[in-house]
Amino acid sequence: MKNIGYLAQDISILHRQYYKDTREKFSKINLNPTAACILLAVSDYENISQNQVARSLVIDKGLATREINKMEKLNYLTKADGAGKTKILNLTSEGQKIVDTVQKIRSQWWEDRFATTGISPDSPLVSSIEAVVSSIVGPVQE
Repeated sequence: MKNIGYLAQDISILHRQYYKDTREKFSKINLNPTAACILLAVSDYENISQNQVARSLVIDKGLATREINKMEKLNYLTKADGAGKTKILNLTSEGQKIVDTVQKIRSQWWEDRFATTGISPDSPLVSSIEAVVSSIVGPVQE
C-alpha cells in the first residue's frame, strides 16, 4: 500500500484526466474545464465576488478574471460593482442553462469513473476529500 503522500499525486492525476476527458464537451458550449468550474461556483453562491471565486477554486486571480471576462462576453454571467473594487458575479438566464449542461458533464464523468471502480458516491472517501478541501479554502462567502 502506498503512503498517504501519494494522495496528492493521485488527486492530480484525476484532475488532469477530468480536464482531458471533458475539454471537448466543454468547448462545445464555449468553455474550458476551468471556466466551467468558475461558472458552477457562481451558480452555487449568489452574489459571489471574483476574489471569492478565485479563492474557492484555489486559482490565480488573473486566470479567474480572464475566464470571467470571456463568460461575460458570452452572456453567461454579469459583473456588478461591489464594495470598493469588488466585482460581484451573477448568472444570466443563458448562464443558468449552461450550468445545467456543465453539471451533467461533470456528474456523468464521475458516475462513469465510480462505475468502473465499484466506489459509490456515498463512500467515506468522498466526504473525507470534501473535509480536506474545506480546511484549505474555508468558507466561500463571508
